[in-house]
Amino acid sequence: MKKLVLLVNVIIASMFIQACTDHVEPVAEPETFTSQPFVSELKYPIGLTVDDHSNVWVTEAGTGNNGTDGTVSMITSAGVKTTFVTGLQSLMREGSIEGIGHLIYKDGTLYFLHGSNGMLYTADVSSFKSGDPAVKLADIPSQDLATFVKGENLTNPINSNTYDLTFGPDGHLYFVDSGSNAVIKRDKNNGKLSVFAKLPNVAPGVEAVPTGIVYDGSKLFISTLTGFPFAPGSASILQVDDKGAVDVYQSGFTTLTGITLSANNKPIVIQHGEFGAKGFAKGSGLVLDGEGNTLFGNITRPTDIMRAGDKMYYLLSYEDGTIVKLSY
Repeated sequence: MKKLVLLVNVIIASMFIQACTDHVEPVAEPETFTSQPFVSELKYPIGLTVDDHSNVWVTEAGTGNNGTDGTVSMITSAGVKTTFVTGLQSLMREGSIEGIGHLIYKDGTLYFLHGSNGMLYTADVSSFKSGDPAVKLADIPSQDLATFVKGENLTNPINSNTYDLTFGPDGHLYFVDSGSNAVIKRDKNNGKLSVFAKLPNVAPGVEAVPTGIVYDGSKLFISTLTGFPFAPGSASILQVDDKGAVDVYQSGFTTLTGITLSANNKPIVIQHGEFGAKGFAKGSGLVLDGEGNTLFGNITRPTDIMRAGDKMYYLLSYEDGTIVKLSY
């Protein structure tokens, strides 16, 4: 009998320990952020991503002098920058320097977009280290996206600017094209392209202009900039299900240029700024939660944000040429 009682007690104790081990304390959603400098003096950075060694990868648009100084660089967690590749077209359009788009890292491979040329580059970075010499652009495998997008006649006039990307339903790669206002799917098995979703105009004659895309495991979230005149409150967070059906998740935003997910898979977005007679007002950029509450302000023209830990994010400012760490 004593042995039976002892066995029962051991079982109960082990069940209690297992229950305690299985219980994970939820991560609180951010209500406000504090910032810490990370890197500066970047040449009009557009997008960033983080690899599994805590390195930050960033795209820089360059000088905009119709040259080829668009760049992808790796930055260690200590802030040491190494150029991975340069030679990407940099041009000026409607007062902004552009060309290269966003990027994403997965399993030793870096995927980055050059929207103005409509190209996807797929680079093996598994052995690239801080201080290594830059690789040649011609040695990086690429795929033409623009020819397909333009061939779909999604807008009048025909336009394409593949801008941001994420891995989504079934592990396929999904792009937002801010020129054609569409989500493009790239099959993981054969690279075949297809139109996954077409985004509706926000008003007659005013396009959605998608700028960011993330996947929460069941649906895609998309941030929209909207077209000129960038009316306050006209931007939205859209959601797209695994069949390509588009719906509004939350409206009432202004000029959204990026989106990430919190530790609880809640959208966090960035406002590029308030547009006026002299362009986007300095310091009018914001970080907002999915309900529109301000988490951080006084940013100048942010274009990307990414969570790099439960309570730590990287925030990029296109005009200031900086990346800062946000935490709470």
